Amino acid sequence: MSTATDDRATRDPDTSGGGASSLSRAFAHPLADYYLLLTCSGLLLALGVIMVLSSSSAYAAANMNDSYYFFTRQVAFLIAGVLACGWLARRSEDFFKLFGWVVLIGSMAAQLLVLLTPLGTPPSGISSKGNRNWLYLGPLSMQPAEFAKLGLIVWAAAILATRGTTIREPKRLFVPYLVGFGVVLGMVLAGGDLGTAVIIVAIMIAMLWFVGAPGWTLAGIIGVAGLGALGMVVTSANRMARVKAFLSGSGASSEQPLHSIYALATGGWWGVGLGRSRMKWGGLYDGVLNDYVFAVLGEEMGLIGTLTLIVLFLVFGIAGVRIALRSKGTFWRLAAAGITAWFLVQACANIAVAMKLLPVMGVPLPFISYGGSSLLANLMGVGVLLAAARNEPDAKVALNTQRPPAAEPVRVTSVVDRKGR
Repeated sequence: MSTATDDRATRDPDTSGGGASSLSRAFAHPLADYYLLLTCSGLLLALGVIMVLSSSSAYAAANMNDSYYFFTRQVAFLIAGVLACGWLARRSEDFFKLFGWVVLIGSMAAQLLVLLTPLGTPPSGISSKGNRNWLYLGPLSMQPAEFAKLGLIVWAAAILATRGTTIREPKRLFVPYLVGFGVVLGMVLAGGDLGTAVIIVAIMIAMLWFVGAPGWTLAGIIGVAGLGALGMVVTSANRMARVKAFLSGSGASSEQPLHSIYALATGGWWGVGLGRSRMKWGGLYDGVLNDYVFAVLGEEMGLIGTLTLIVLFLVFGIAGVRIALRSKGTFWRLAAAGITAWFLVQACANIAVAMKLLPVMGVPLPFISYGGSSLLANLMGVGVLLAAARNEPDAKVALNTQRPPAAEPVRVTSVVDRKGR
């Protein structure tokens, strides 16, 4: 004789799974990746705006006579970036194949202008912390290398999508994929920006791994890149000072890394409160804008805040990988994989520097660090990811069914006058 409990279990077997079953159903939704990516990006952007306001206020007041100087500029770039992201999210594959070429060539031309400006000629010819990577256009400035990352990813996705199984042939791999990356790397390294070069190499390796390039190719690239990075370090007094400070923990070059650790330790579990960081008043100096914004976040929001940020990046990465795996076209798969690798590798590098696990690299924390070029490039990258999510086969069907049917025009079949005729 069956009981009422048995009947309920028979009628609704999914309830036994509880939350896990509900989560599985949510992830199985055709637009799950799209909305997950939107949610994570929105939360990261909101957190970034808050941290720019909090971390930059002291430095801005002392150097710009305006506590909101960096905050207002960041909000302006955020608005422009969100508009660009929304527009790109609705573009087609053919558009992005052209878009990759335009962004890549444009960023290379801008980087070339930086390099051709005579050293010492303000402002583009001025070296900042050993690097020449800024192009100044009147009151605005841009970092071409940030857009070069995006251009390389979209361009490379279009190139590799046409290679198929021939990717295992050295000639087909070398031209033009490795040549394109090599030219951009050479220009970035000519400006002295080793940190950005490391990120570009990581993107290149990630895309090759995802497309199924042979192991010897990946090992060779890693070996050459490692030797090149070592050579760049030993031939630069500025980089050697950073490495020595990282290894010894003494000297002026180690002041910001040590204060970064102090900031994280001071934050404890819950932090000292938004806007109440002490290290931003001098210990971290201009590092609060870029390299050490994670340390200020940890000091003000504590371990809970830093773990929340890391979880957001992890969920963002999961959404990006799911988009890459579920995309039908090779171009969309590679573009999604490349952009996801870009954000995750750069986030890991920035956080590792703030925790004194790596020497200072000078790469911003995506969505969080101050910088118009970085924020615009990040949001354009999110736009490409959203476009890939919208082009998943099941997502396209779901989006088509959500659109209301076109209204049929009203047809007049007869005319009746006042007398009923």
